[in-house]
Amino acid sequence: MSDSPALPAVSREWQLLERPVGWPKPEDFALVEVPMPEPGEGQVLVRNEYLSVDPYMRGRMSAAKSYAAPYELGEPMQGGAVGVVVASDVDGIEAGDHLLHFLGWREYAAVDAGQAVKVDPDAAPLSTYLGVLGMTGLTAYAGLLRTAGFKEGDIVFVSGAAGAVGSQVGQLAKLKGASRVIGSAGSDEKVRLLVDEYGFDAAFNYKDGPVGEQLREAAPDGIDVYFDNVGGDHLQAAIAELNLHGRIAICGAISVYNNTEPAPGPNNLARLIQTRGRIEGFLVGDHYDLQPEFVREIAPLVASGKLKYRETVVDGIQNMVEAFLGVLRGDNTGKMIVKL
Repeated sequence: MSDSPALPAVSREWQLLERPVGWPKPEDFALVEVPMPEPGEGQVLVRNEYLSVDPYMRGRMSAAKSYAAPYELGEPMQGGAVGVVVASDVDGIEAGDHLLHFLGWREYAAVDAGQAVKVDPDAAPLSTYLGVLGMTGLTAYAGLLRTAGFKEGDIVFVSGAAGAVGSQVGQLAKLKGASRVIGSAGSDEKVRLLVDEYGFDAAFNYKDGPVGEQLREAAPDGIDVYFDNVGGDHLQAAIAELNLHGRIAICGAISVYNNTEPAPGPNNLARLIQTRGRIEGFLVGDHYDLQPEFVREIAPLVASGKLKYRETVVDGIQNMVEAFLGVLRGDNTGKMIVKL
C-alpha cells in the first residue's frame, strides 16, 4: 500500500436489523463499530466524505424480489458515496484521488477499483457527483429524453418536481424547448422555488386540493409527457390530461413505498386507447451508455448556472437514518446528502 496517515482501528457503518413494515423506524437500524476494512487484491481503501440517501433504498429494505438485491440483515447497507483514497496499490489510483462508488452507509470502504469512478473535485463540488452530475442527474436525462421521447414543443408535467430528479427533468425540458413545464411539490415554498428559480411555467402544491383539478387548471392544453416520481393520484391525473400520443415515464412511486397493502391503480387506463398513450417504466442502470453524453452536455450547464440545483446536506453519519426518513417524508429540497 502507498503511504497514508495513521488510520483509526475501527470504522462505523449502518446495518439493517429488522425489515421495516410500513414506515421504517429508527430501531430497524443500528450504527455499529467494525474493524477497519483491509483492502484485498484490486481494491483500494476509501474514506467516505459524502453519502447518498435515495427513495429506492426503501425497496432494498424489503425481502421481496426486485431489481436490486435486498439489504442483508446484520450487514452494512449500500448506496452512492464519494470519498478520498487513503491507501492503494492499484495502478492508476493513488492516495488522495477521489472516487465515486456504491459502498455508502459507512465511514471507510474497501472498494473494488473496477467498481469505482475517479471524480475531479476541481471540476465540480464532490457532492454533485451524487446528484446533478451523478445517478439522479442521469436518471432525469435518460428518463426524459430516451424513455419519454421528449420532443421540442412538448408540454411536460413532473411530479416530485422539487426533488433531485424532478427538478432536473423540468429544467432540462425547458432548456430543450418545452412549450410548457408544470411541476407538483409538497409545500408552497417548493412551489415558489420551481417557478422562481428553476423556471417552471406553473407549479402547484398537491396538498392544496385534488391533483386532477390542479393539473387541469395548470395545463389547459393537456400534457404530452408525464415524468412520474410519485404514482397514485398523480398518475391518474396525468392519464386524464394526456394528449394524443402522450408518453408517461415511470421513475418512482414514492407515495406507495411504505404502504402495507397494495395501492389501487389508476381507474382510467382505458383513456390510453383514446390517446394512443404509452406508459413505460425505466431504471437508470439500463442507460449507463448515456453517461459520457450526459456529462458532456450537463456539466457545462451546471458550471454556467444555466441548470440549477439544490442540495439538502445533513452532517454526520450518526444522522444518516434520519436523513433517509426525511427523503421519504419529502423534507429535502433537491438531493439529500450526508456529509461525514
